[in-house]
Amino acid sequence: MPLKAPPPSPWFDWSGWYAGFNGGYSWGRSSTSYDGTGAGFAAFSTTQDMDGWLGGVQIGYNRQFNRNWLFGVEADIQGTGQDGAAGFPTIVIPPIVGIAAAPGATTVGGLSQKLPWFGTARLRLGYEPSDHWLLYVTGGLAFGEVESDVGITTTTTTGVVTTATPSASDTRLGWTIGGGAEWWLADRWTAKVEYLYMDLGTFSDTFAGTGSITTLAISSHVTDNIFRVGVNYHLDGPIAARY
Repeated sequence: MPLKAPPPSPWFDWSGWYAGFNGGYSWGRSSTSYDGTGAGFAAFSTTQDMDGWLGGVQIGYNRQFNRNWLFGVEADIQGTGQDGAAGFPTIVIPPIVGIAAAPGATTVGGLSQKLPWFGTARLRLGYEPSDHWLLYVTGGLAFGEVESDVGITTTTTTGVVTTATPSASDTRLGWTIGGGAEWWLADRWTAKVEYLYMDLGTFSDTFAGTGSITTLAISSHVTDNIFRVGVNYHLDGPIAARY
């Protein structure tokens, strides 16, 4: 009698809804150019790191369309402790000899920026190299809020001090791309590790200053490198073995 071929080995189906939480660390950067008005002011630029811890939640949907390949969508929202600061060049205006109304002054200042939250909405393309494991690339939209705080202090040679501390907040829309790996832990639970590069684009703000910086206009370009780990709970049930 002819022998029957053995049945194909089972494989794991990742299809369905899932939700979870994550945590990690981000290495951000803000490249800023400055222009403005005031006696002795000259345009300049700074680059500052915006690093910090982060944590958040995600929700997504997978559709596995054959034994190895998967397509999905995922959205997440993160709270972060990312911040950074950069100082301004010192501006010194000497006094005008013989004119009491022009005693001379020194102006110093700095910019601090924070990324209190961001989120993403991404597509995922995954490949299952073996049971329990999923490798994927991902990309899509990113959005987040950047808070900018300026501090400017002018001290005259006669001891008079004036300060300005304006601030602004910008909600930005940008893009993100990255990849990761996910592994079935048990029953409905999976664990993942993920890297994303995020670009929130360039934004501009104008501030009122004091002393040798009477107005200040900034243009900042914010990017971020995100590393995080997380767990997901798959709402549509445990792993399904397919043949």
